[in-house]
Amino acid sequence: MMWRRDSLGARALRSSTWTTFGYVVSQAIRLASNLILTRLLVPEAFGVMALVTSLIVGLQMFSDMGTGPAVQKSASGDDPEFLDTVWTVQVVRGVVLTGLAAAIAWPVAWLYGEPIFAQVFPVAALSLFIGGFMPTAVDTAMRHLQVGRLTRLELLAQLLGIAVTIALAAAMRSVWALVWGGVVSSAISVAVMRFGLGGRANRLCWAPGPLQELSGFGRWILLSTICGFLIFNGDRLVLGAYLSMDELGIYNIAYFLGSVPILLGSAISGRLFIPLYRDSPPAESPENARRIAAIRLRLSGFLLVLVAVLAFSGEWLVNLLYDPRYASAGYLVKLIALIQIPALVILGYDVIALARGDSRRLFVVQAIRAVIYMGCLLTGAHVWGLHGALGGQAAAAVLMYPVTVMMVRHYGAWQPRSDMLLGLAGGAVAAALFWSI
Repeated sequence: MMWRRDSLGARALRSSTWTTFGYVVSQAIRLASNLILTRLLVPEAFGVMALVTSLIVGLQMFSDMGTGPAVQKSASGDDPEFLDTVWTVQVVRGVVLTGLAAAIAWPVAWLYGEPIFAQVFPVAALSLFIGGFMPTAVDTAMRHLQVGRLTRLELLAQLLGIAVTIALAAAMRSVWALVWGGVVSSAISVAVMRFGLGGRANRLCWAPGPLQELSGFGRWILLSTICGFLIFNGDRLVLGAYLSMDELGIYNIAYFLGSVPILLGSAISGRLFIPLYRDSPPAESPENARRIAAIRLRLSGFLLVLVAVLAFSGEWLVNLLYDPRYASAGYLVKLIALIQIPALVILGYDVIALARGDSRRLFVVQAIRAVIYMGCLLTGAHVWGLHGALGGQAAAAVLMYPVTVMMVRHYGAWQPRSDMLLGLAGGAVAAALFWSI
């Protein structure tokens, strides 16, 4: 199929290509830094930071008003007053979250039995304050599928931030290097985006019209992201209560490698499918439905190949890259890669409600999925420990399928044939791995 250079299809193709390129390069940079940092720091440092990062992400998601999706889907998404109001909301949110993090640091440290958490968490939370000043030009670029420049700037900011973190690790040889590295990286990212994307600078603005639109759209987004946090970060919070910080650090290394397919898919899905569903609703014409189905099938098919590579090479990869202290992560890489298969089957479905502005329906679906996920995860972890938690995540992903189908059928976007093909391919990968053991 040939697309005109400025058509939606051509822009979507360029967007997905840049997103894939950016993600692959970003992961390569992270891997290189990870290999250096694991030789400078002990596994316990990564365990503490896994917990810190999960809770930082939790604070962000528990207060997410959907400002990014609002800019992408709103008819006022290019209006300066709307953008300045969005930016002001982000700034206020960052201030509030930083104060909240300082308030809960000691109780969380007591809960997990890790006194150092009370010291590092308030400092790490400064990244929330700094991140509140991120310019809305980032969301505007995503709104118009102008991902190339954005990706280049993200990679530049990442390189600079990681260089600082490695320098701190070499000098400090403690978890504080990761903490301060994260804070400095946030400042670098804001500065790079502000001066790299250019355009008008955001100003403080509290306009009633945009606030009303944000509150109507954002209250359901807020509830949805709370559920999303439990689905995407609940494993580390739960396992933090069952594993030592050393063991959690090893799990985090395995998760970094094994989760590449689903994280890459989520990165592409968020940037690609919202504009596609917004401008080419599948219910409006068979051509729209076929186009989106073809894109979903190719994307998920590629990611399943990546799952197979990780599943068959996990132990070899860990032994090649890391020192013997992390050897037990190899087997976990295989398992973490495999349990993503059900999620890859439904990749791209979850953003359709956002694209259609139906944040309430998204919340209902996410709430059901979060209950299923946490129920399976907690049951598995309590009964069988780490392996039970992994099995619980896989079972939850399968049980989530009919819930997701209910949502996408409402928009005429369900593609059962694609799902069946992807499910069969994923089952073949899992069967081949178990046969080879």
